Amino acid sequence: MIELAWLIPMLPFTGAVINGFFGSRMPKKTVGLIACLVMAGAFIISSSLFIKILSLPVDQRSIEVTYFTWIASGAFHLDIGFLIDPLSTLMIMVVTGVGLLIHIYSVGYMHEDKGFWRYFAYLNLFVFFMLMLVLGGNYLVMFLGWEGVGLCSFLLIGFWYEKKSASDAGKKAFVVNRIGDFGFVLGLFLLFWTLSSHGVTSLDYKTVFASLHHIDTATITVITLLLFVGATGKSAQLPLYVWLPDAMEGPTPVSALIHAATMVTAGVYMIARNNALYAMAPISGEVVAVVGICTALFAATIGLVQNDIKKVLAYSTVSQLGYMFAAVGLGAYTAGVFHLMTHAFFKGLMFLGSGSVIHAMGGEQDMRKMGGLHKHMKITSVTFIIGALAIAGMPPFSGFWSKDEILWEAFEKGHTIIWAMGLLTAFLTAFYMFRQVFMTFTGECRADRHTQEHLHESPKIMTVPLIILAILAAAGGIVGISFFEEGTAAHHFLSPVFEQGGHAAANVGGHVAQNGEALHGGMEAILMAVSVAAGLCGIFLAGLLYYAPLKKYAPSFWRPEVIAAAFKPVYALLYNKYYVDEMYDHIIVNPIKRFCGWCLSFDLGIIDGIVNGAAWTTRLWAWLLHKFDIYIIDGVINSAATFTGYNSGFWRRLQTGRLQNYALIFVIGLLIIVGSALLG
Repeated sequence: MIELAWLIPMLPFTGAVINGFFGSRMPKKTVGLIACLVMAGAFIISSSLFIKILSLPVDQRSIEVTYFTWIASGAFHLDIGFLIDPLSTLMIMVVTGVGLLIHIYSVGYMHEDKGFWRYFAYLNLFVFFMLMLVLGGNYLVMFLGWEGVGLCSFLLIGFWYEKKSASDAGKKAFVVNRIGDFGFVLGLFLLFWTLSSHGVTSLDYKTVFASLHHIDTATITVITLLLFVGATGKSAQLPLYVWLPDAMEGPTPVSALIHAATMVTAGVYMIARNNALYAMAPISGEVVAVVGICTALFAATIGLVQNDIKKVLAYSTVSQLGYMFAAVGLGAYTAGVFHLMTHAFFKGLMFLGSGSVIHAMGGEQDMRKMGGLHKHMKITSVTFIIGALAIAGMPPFSGFWSKDEILWEAFEKGHTIIWAMGLLTAFLTAFYMFRQVFMTFTGECRADRHTQEHLHESPKIMTVPLIILAILAAAGGIVGISFFEEGTAAHHFLSPVFEQGGHAAANVGGHVAQNGEALHGGMEAILMAVSVAAGLCGIFLAGLLYYAPLKKYAPSFWRPEVIAAAFKPVYALLYNKYYVDEMYDHIIVNPIKRFCGWCLSFDLGIIDGIVNGAAWTTRLWAWLLHKFDIYIIDGVINSAATFTGYNSGFWRRLQTGRLQNYALIFVIGLLIIVGSALLG
């Protein structure tokens, strides 16, 4: 089965080529069938590969597969090859599994769109690049996938390019990601330059990780921080998170695929893959953790007051990604990857659920115009609530196990401030997610009469993926339960990937805690209860504000509009997203635009003025020379020719060619001569 690994990315690529070149001439059913079949094939092979790796002994679960040489220059050789290990197989299972469900859902959601074939070509191409990113056995193959998903996100976010907001969002995502990628490229250059100075000319992961003893801690710190800059762009962390909320302009299934299960998790995967580097750069790890937890809390506060059903989920995604970065920054790589997996389940479910709601509401996304949808959309409602319970960290749903493990790791490693910020974020997350649930599915419907008359549940092709994802969101946390003495199933499976980072950390004085090593197991149970209580408090407070049966028990001042009025400056600050976009416009975008305007004016007024002036001067000089040539040079020549013509005409009259005339002239001449002689 290992030898068939190349088919996993190539199947989606084949679907992208077929639909991209021939889709416009094929029926929509054929286009959708091709896109879904190649994803199903990729998922089946990924599952087989996962089972194969799982069946191998722990010390044999890392296999390098080389297909051909990409670059050969002197001692430097770069191959196209894959690294098949527990981390990559888990990622391809998530990408192809969740991706397949999203493709199936998209067939129903996009069936009336005129760009149906183009949509599935982009979607398949995106999956191809994401699979290359996670399967790549060296940094450049990963970077190929890294840049590819950035390109495809631009195409998919701006899919409805005729709408200005969508095309602007696509450009914003592209530009912000390029900023992050600049740091990422510098990190790769510095890594290669440093290793090559010690005779290491390969960028394969295993070779690089085995050669880290050549690099000093300061250099590794710079490298890892530069790589993290790329991760902040790709995974929407402070300060480069601003593209992701605007990316909701794309089709909702795109949001589910890109912003829940795949692209935005690329930064988390990259740091987890480079755990050996980050373990040797503790300062970088601290930076990653601090930025992650600050992003989590920052985005959660914004999500409290948003009214667009997709924008709430967007800021929730930014917040949950912050959780993952906090985990991998603390060295809890398994916890971060575990949350990545569960997040793909419940956030993919919620994005698709929001798409089902938008589909039923005729395109409406404002939750203030919804309400009471449970009676019309029971499957969507129930599955959405399961997703909300999972993200709120309620047991036994999947989010409870992964989020609790992150909080436990933070507390166990002595980062109590990060733990407290994570706990507060968990409370806020539960609040705004159930605010969304109550505003959308409970109470009286606030839509207009026409919309209410057409409210209906989505077709099965859309609800079946919701049901499957709901099952995964509910039961996916089973891998977070301890079945082994050395930890959970996730720890047991991923340990071969992350143990190298643990050894590296030990070499620089780091510490990798084992489960239960630092604190008594009872403390973990207490912290678990605290996190669940925080989530329950968030749900209860949301119910007092937005759920009719509870609202009647709330005091008169406990109303959303009253609270918003009482804390108007704070509400305005959160509602306007801390004015970050406005600050970026004022500090960066508008000055650049003005500078570009000055450059344009300089170009038009000075550069073009000089060029155009030179052109007009040349034309004037050429005109004068032309006139001089015509009236002076040609005049002299033509005058000489005219004089010669007149003169020759005169003398020509004497040469008549008649003999009698010549005889007459001869006689006259003779008479003149004789007469002159006689008279003389």
